[in-house]
Amino acid sequence: MEALEAVDGPKSVSELGDRLAVPQSSLYRSLAVLGDAGVVVAHHGPDGTTRFELAEWIRGHHHHLVCAGCGAVRDLALTAEEEERLQELVTEAAGRVDVEVEDHALEIVHRCEECR
Repeated sequence: MEALEAVDGPKSVSELGDRLAVPQSSLYRSLAVLGDAGVVVAHHGPDGTTRFELAEWIRGHHHHLVCAGCGAVRDLALTAEEEERLQELVTEAAGRVDVEVEDHALEIVHRCEECR
């Protein structure tokens, strides 16, 4: 949990393993237990890599910037005004298809400086 708290954005098992110097099999088991407990959330990126981060009830509500090239993910926090506008758009769109919104998540896919 400390390793996930210390990084910006969701990280893969490989990235976490580099920081912690523990076997990947141990990380997978630990992340599975933390996921079952609702402490860690898995995100499946466009590159097929699963990345993990602390749940929003611990880390706070935020969104993600996802690089289409290397798959790196960074956190993006919106201002209160931006978050309110986004929630209005989400609620309006959901209303058109007659569903009730429980939550929303925004991923902005881009190319980082290294991938441009």
